[in-house]
Amino acid sequence: MNVQEKNKALVLKAFDTLFNKRDYRNAEKYWSANYVQHSAHIGPGRDGLFNLVKSLPSTLTYEPGVIVHGRFSGFGAPKNWIAADILYIKDGILLEHWDVLQDEATEEESKSKAPMFGSSFPNSQK
Repeated sequence: MNVQEKNKALVLKAFDTLFNKRDYRNAEKYWSANYVQHSAHIGPGRDGLFNLVKSLPSTLTYEPGVIVHGRFSGFGAPKNWIAADILYIKDGILLEHWDVLQDEATEEESKSKAPMFGSSFPNSQK
């Protein structure tokens, strides 16, 4: 098993443990005590993520997919877009595409105080 396959298996197991099984004790072995949360809608750290899951109804389920995470910038909009692009590939050809787009939060707007993409907030979003 190569590194990508191991990482995928790790993430799938971690997400199932936290979101579907809600086994917080076992989930701690997948999320670092120093976990950095980049979502602008979730409080900082592992506690922010775990507390969010705890606050959600028990009917919550998570179904995984494969995505590409990226930033669109320089296209003249007031805010950059952070994208999760999902592609259906067959025989080495891209057949279908879905995306989830959101405006990139500034550091002031971000509850987590971590950037939504990369390791720093952009200097300019135009």
